[in-house]
Amino acid sequence: MSVRLDRIVTRGGDGGMTSLGNGERVRKDDSLIEAMGGVDELNAVLGLLRIHCPNRPEIARIQNLLFDLGAVLCVPEREYDVTLFKENVLWIEAEIAALRDRQLPLTSFVLPGGTPGAGWAHMARVAARRSERRLVALELSRLASAVVFLNRLSDYFFVLARHMNNDGEADILWKRETG
Repeated sequence: MSVRLDRIVTRGGDGGMTSLGNGERVRKDDSLIEAMGGVDELNAVLGLLRIHCPNRPEIARIQNLLFDLGAVLCVPEREYDVTLFKENVLWIEAEIAALRDRQLPLTSFVLPGGTPGAGWAHMARVAARRSERRLVALELSRLASAVVFLNRLSDYFFVLARHMNNDGEADILWKRETG
């Protein structure tokens, strides 16, 4: 598929409205636009995460899947192949299991941080959760498999963060503050 963008500055959104892929105009604070923005934000965080994970091709695959999800959201009435996300739920679960098998057992909650890569993986985790919440808010049953996919992505980014922290050795563990 060839994509050509001749104009970046359109001024079409200056009044607080934007266009969907079908040409429909909606407010920029519409819940659909919020969901699209959440997916886009997660994809941008993954661009930063990839800097710290150059040997993890699955991150590029996830970015492409998120772009596909954005396209699904952009044209609300268009049907799409729901197996796209169902099949990738199984794939990401296998990725989680492979990472988790090498990690130290969890004995506490893990605070975000550690290595720079782990920090970005935690940012991806919370962005995935936010995207999931925004999709849930749409209450569209046709997006159920995409919601499950985003849920699994947040789990993946958690175990990836632990992997980036030397499989848990450099995790920052929560300690209850007494006072």
